[in-house]
Amino acid sequence: MRFKDVYLSLGSNLGDRPANLHRALAAIDQKGRSIVRQSPVFETEPQDIAGQPWFLNMAVEIETNYFPRQLLKSLQEIERDIGRLRGGQLKRGPRLIDIDILLFGATQMTTAELTIPHPRMWDRRFVLQPLSDIAPGLRVPGQQTTLGQRLTQLPGQEVRPARL
Repeated sequence: MRFKDVYLSLGSNLGDRPANLHRALAAIDQKGRSIVRQSPVFETEPQDIAGQPWFLNMAVEIETNYFPRQLLKSLQEIERDIGRLRGGQLKRGPRLIDIDILLFGATQMTTAELTIPHPRMWDRRFVLQPLSDIAPGLRVPGQQTTLGQRLTQLPGQEVRPARL
């Protein structure tokens, strides 16, 4: 069984940021997952914790034969392979790579380890800008407006095309 309309957010603000994103994309695009579309890369101001390096962020649409928890586990393995350490790190602080599941079709779920749609995506320009580039008319389950409409309502946070 193949699921469509699975959207991920990728971000990096430590080390060789473009290489970190490239490694993550290459790893995502295999083993039961294939990239359908990807956004341009954006350079984004840190939102939750000031004083850390700016991020490179992007969004991808994938197809997968994984279920949501299986996909989460496989993405966390990719993060570990690139060098991300969990635990002991400042939550929402600097990281080599971060891969989040934003949407998984029309799935709505909340477990201890995973919430879909991503619980903070609707208020994050660094997520919505790349995502709206590949799916501007997309409607998030539980929301009344499209991504493009929501993006026009969001205040603050500088997001600009990255120069790679």
